[in-house]
Amino acid sequence: MTRTSLLLVAFFLVLSPARAQLRVSPESVILNGPEASQQMLVVEKDGRRIDRTRDVQMQVVHPNIAHVDKSGWIEARGEGKTVLLIQHQGKETRVPIEVRNFLTPTPVSFEQQIIPLLTKASCNSGGCHGKSGGQNGFHLSVFGFDPEADFRALTMEARGRRVFPAAPASSLLLTKATGAMPHGGGAKIPEGSLPYRRLLRWVREGMPLRTEAVPPIAKIEVEPAEQVLALEGAQQLRVTAIDEKGERHCVTAEAEYESNAPTIAGIDRRSLVQAGKIPGQAGILVRYMGQVAVCRITIPRPDVKFARPAEANFIDRHVWNQLERLGLPPSDLADDATFLRRVYLDTIGTLPTAAEARTFLASKNPAKRAKLIDELLDRPEYADFWTMRWSDLLRVDRDAVTAQGSVALSRWLRHQFAVNRPYDEFVRDILTAKGSITRESPAGFFKTLEKPEVMSRSISQLFLGIRIECAQCHHHPSEKWDQDDYLALAGFFTGVGRKNLPSGGEAIVAKSGTDLKHPRTGKSVPARPLGAAPVEFEPGADRRIYLANWMTSPENPYLARATANRLWSHYFGRGLVEPIDDLRATNPATNEPLLDELTQHLKQVKFDLIALTRTMLNSRVYQLGADTSANRDDEQNFSHVVSRTLPAEVLLDAISQTTGVPEKFNGWPEGVRAIQMWDNRIPSYFLKIFGRPVRASVCECERSNEPSIAQALHLLNAPEIQAKVKSRKGTTRRLAESSMSESEIVDELYLGMLARRPTEKERGIVLELFRESVGDRRAAVEDTMWVLLNSKEFLYRR
Repeated sequence: MTRTSLLLVAFFLVLSPARAQLRVSPESVILNGPEASQQMLVVEKDGRRIDRTRDVQMQVVHPNIAHVDKSGWIEARGEGKTVLLIQHQGKETRVPIEVRNFLTPTPVSFEQQIIPLLTKASCNSGGCHGKSGGQNGFHLSVFGFDPEADFRALTMEARGRRVFPAAPASSLLLTKATGAMPHGGGAKIPEGSLPYRRLLRWVREGMPLRTEAVPPIAKIEVEPAEQVLALEGAQQLRVTAIDEKGERHCVTAEAEYESNAPTIAGIDRRSLVQAGKIPGQAGILVRYMGQVAVCRITIPRPDVKFARPAEANFIDRHVWNQLERLGLPPSDLADDATFLRRVYLDTIGTLPTAAEARTFLASKNPAKRAKLIDELLDRPEYADFWTMRWSDLLRVDRDAVTAQGSVALSRWLRHQFAVNRPYDEFVRDILTAKGSITRESPAGFFKTLEKPEVMSRSISQLFLGIRIECAQCHHHPSEKWDQDDYLALAGFFTGVGRKNLPSGGEAIVAKSGTDLKHPRTGKSVPARPLGAAPVEFEPGADRRIYLANWMTSPENPYLARATANRLWSHYFGRGLVEPIDDLRATNPATNEPLLDELTQHLKQVKFDLIALTRTMLNSRVYQLGADTSANRDDEQNFSHVVSRTLPAEVLLDAISQTTGVPEKFNGWPEGVRAIQMWDNRIPSYFLKIFGRPVRASVCECERSNEPSIAQALHLLNAPEIQAKVKSRKGTTRRLAESSMSESEIVDELYLGMLARRPTEKERGIVLELFRESVGDRRAAVEDTMWVLLNSKEFLYRR
C-alpha cells in the first residue's frame, strides 16, 4: 500500500465514529449449588455507560448445564462447565460458566437462605403473616428479624403440619405458596422456580435451622451504584452479597427493590430500572438480609442549552450545577412584590402592610432585598412565628403539658429565638431539661413523653433526622439500625421520671438510669449513641448529659445535617431529603453537595440559625419566580419556587390584618394574633379546618396544608369572614368613607392583601365594579376585598 493510501485510510478512520466497546460483567461465572443464579450486565462504553443487557443476544452452549433468559439472568441446570455466548453487531464475547456442587450441594440454611425467599414473597411483611398476631393462625416475624421464631412457627407449630418431610412437595408451605391449595395471599412462588426448588430441597434435607458452611451476610453491593439514563431509558441492576468469609454470590433475584421517586424512575422485582418522562434524580433502595445499598439514578433533559445565571452564594452554585447536569433551566427572579410577600410570610408569618409594600416597591436601593431580610430577622414577630412552629414540634399541648406548663415552655422558646440562641445550646437545654414544668424551661417536653423508648425515638427523629422506631421490633428495613441500636439509645432516658411537688405541680427529675434488656435474648444492652461505642457513666450521673455531649459534638454527623435540611424545607417548600426527618443512606438528598455544604456552613457559623437563614434567603435560588414554562415537570431540584398554602394561624392573622378586624379568642385579650397563642386547644373552627396540628407527635407532617372543600366553603360563606369584611370598624368602611379616589382605594387593597399594585386589566375590572355600584362605594370595596380574600394569590405563598 502506498503512503498516500495509508494516509487516506488513517484519515477515514479518524472521521468515522468508532464502534462502541462492550464490557461484560462478570467476566466468568461460577454457580455454586442447584439454585445458584447470576445476573449478567452488558454495558456499552461510548462516552457514558449505556445498558445493553437486553439488547444483545445471549446463548449458553450447553443448556443442560446452565440457562440464560433475555434479561441476562443465568441459573444452574446441571454440573459442569460451559460457555455463555454474547453477540452484538457482528461481534462475539465468550464468558466461561462453571456449575459446582449441583449434585452434592451444601445443605440449605433456613436462617440465611430461606428467610430472604419469604421476605421477597412478602410472606413476613406487615400486610401478611408478619403483622401483629399473624394471619390465619400463622405468624412470622416482620422481615424475618427473628429467624428462630420463624423456624419454630414453620416446623413445630400446629403439630408441624406446614412441612411434610415424607413427601416434601406436598408440604403446605409449598402448596399454598404456589397456589395449588387455596391461599389468602394468592400464589406467591411459581412452581419449579428457584425459590420453589430451594424450599423443596430444604424440606427434603430435614429442615436445618442453620448451616455452618453458609455464613451470615456482611454487606451487599449494587451495580451500577450510579447511572445516568435518558428519558424513558432502562438499566438492569445486579446485587452481590458478601458474606463474613469474604465470599461473593449474586442475590439479584432474591433482593428487594424500592424507588424513592417512582415518577422519576421505577424498578420492578427483577431489578430493571425504568426511567419516566420527568428529568430528575431517584434513589433505588436495595434490601437483602438486613443489609441495604442504594443506586442513584440521574435523568437529564436532552438537548437543552443552559444559560448559567449569576451566583449570590454557594447555594446558587450547587443548584445551578445540578440544573445544568439535568438540563433544567431555572426560572427568572421573582419581582419585588412577590419576593416581599414571600419573605414576610416565611420569616415572620405576617403579611406586609400596604405602607410597607409601598415603601419597598418604591425603593431604588439595589441592596434593598438584603436590607429587608436583615430587618425581618430582627423583628419580634420572628420569635413569635418560630415559637409557634417549635411548639408544634415539642408537643406543647395544653391537655398534655397543662396550661401553666404550656405557658412556661412557650415563653422559654420565645426567648431562645428572640436572642438567637445557638441551636446546639438550644438542643442541649432540651435534652437535659429537668425541674418544675411550670418554670420557664423546656422541662414540659418530657411530660409528653412517658417512656424511655418514646423519648429516644422522638428526640432521634426531631434532632437527628433518624426515624428509628422501625427498629423497635425488628431490623430497620431501610437502614443499618437494629433492636440493639434502638434499646441502646433508649438507655439514656431510663433515669428520667416525674415527681409531684408540694405546690401541686409536677417536676421532671433525672436519676441514675439502667440499661434496657433485649426482649428476645433477655440480655442488657449498654447505652450508646447511634453508631457510637457504649458509654461509661459516672455513678448517679444524668445519662442524658452524655448523649447531649455526643449530639452537640462537631464530629456528630447528624445534628447539623438534619437541621439544615429542616430549615431548607421551610424556606424552599421541600427538603433536600424528603421526608425531612428521614435522613439515611438509602434516601439520598436530591443535591448531596448542597446539603453537605449547608451542614458545614451551619457548623462554621456556630449553629447560628439566623446566619444560616440569611444565607438561604439571600441566594438567587430562594428569590426565583413562579414561571414554570421551561421547568414545569421539575419537582425536586428547585428550578422554580414551590407554591404552598399558608399555615392555619398565618392565614387567620392575614385575614384579620387585611380586614382590620382582630380575631376574638375566648379568654385572650383583643388583638392577640394566632401565631402568638400558646393554647393549641383554643376553640376555633377556622384553625381546625385549615390544619392546625394537635401536637401529638414531633413530626411536621402532623400539620395539614392540603386544601379542602370545607376550607373553600368557609372562606366563601362563613358568617365570621363576612362579618370581618363588612365590619363598621374594619378596612372596607375606613376606605369607603375616606377621601381617597377609587383608583387609590384599589391600590390600597391590592398592596395590603397581595403586596402589589393591580395590573391595568385588574384595575379596569374593579373600577367598573365601582361604577356599577353607584351610590354604594362601600359595597364595591367589600366585594373587591371578598374576591381578593378568596383568590389563590392571597391564600398561597408563592
